[in-house]
Amino acid sequence: MIVLQNDQSMITKDIAAGTAITVFIFVISIYIPIIGFFCSLFIPLPILFYRLKLGRKSGAVILAATIIVMALLLDGLSIDMFFFVELLFLGFILGELFELNLSIEKTVLYSCGSVLLSGLVILLIYSNMSGMDIVVLVSDYVKQNLELTMVLYQSMGMPEENIRIISNSLDSIHYVLIRIIPAMVVISTFFVAWTSLLLARPLLKGKSLFFPAFGSLQQWRSPEFLVWGVIGCGLLLLFPSKAIKVLALNGLLILMPVYFFQGIAIVSHFFNKKKFPRFLKLFLYGLIALQQLFLIAVIGLGFFDIWLNFRKLGIKNSSE
Repeated sequence: MIVLQNDQSMITKDIAAGTAITVFIFVISIYIPIIGFFCSLFIPLPILFYRLKLGRKSGAVILAATIIVMALLLDGLSIDMFFFVELLFLGFILGELFELNLSIEKTVLYSCGSVLLSGLVILLIYSNMSGMDIVVLVSDYVKQNLELTMVLYQSMGMPEENIRIISNSLDSIHYVLIRIIPAMVVISTFFVAWTSLLLARPLLKGKSLFFPAFGSLQQWRSPEFLVWGVIGCGLLLLFPSKAIKVLALNGLLILMPVYFFQGIAIVSHFFNKKKFPRFLKLFLYGLIALQQLFLIAVIGLGFFDIWLNFRKLGIKNSSE
């Protein structure tokens, strides 16, 4: 009896700790500009960790408790609230899929698909509750965030000339963002899921918790048939129809992260092969994250790896 009470007490403490950690990351995400955006990437991690440590029921308790606290802090329902709830749901779904021990492709695809589908359903319900068309709802949300971004730029001391140029272009920026927002949502979901996998691996193994046998991510390659998707979307951009062009552009943008992940795997492979020191790796990864030219170069590296096979994968096996 005493042992059971102690176990229950430990579980309760873990539930409280998991909720507190997740809420703490959430608070940083909403109250500290710029830094908060990067902190939001870590929101799925504690949910994933405690889901695997405590099991489904206790993990669901942490998920529910965190959602309640979020709703109180944000004064009820909003699109921002749904965004954070989907991040929590992503962590929980990843924990469920980890226990199925699927391939990394299926784990990412199923988790992202579940989050995107549930997010669409929630957005439709919220649209009906608010009495607004879903397109108008999203358009107003994008416009509001663009205005908040302008206020942030002004508070950061950006030169007035630059602010004026951006302000005069807000309508054009809004026009483009509305049309590529499906791709942006998919890309951000893929990116958070992949980041969660990378961060979860050392954390779970350090605590002797289960992590699927995905193998070395430095050897990962995208399915070869996806290259036809890129080529097809590129050809569709040549069509005169605006609707077809928007569809093709969204398709291209969605496929770009796939080749970015493959490019990063190639970069990481050569960093380790050449035994780069850790500080140099961090510096170069930072350049890739912050400089668009390096980012595009990594995507190109991943795309052309389909034909050039930079890591020489499979060559040893075929020669044996």
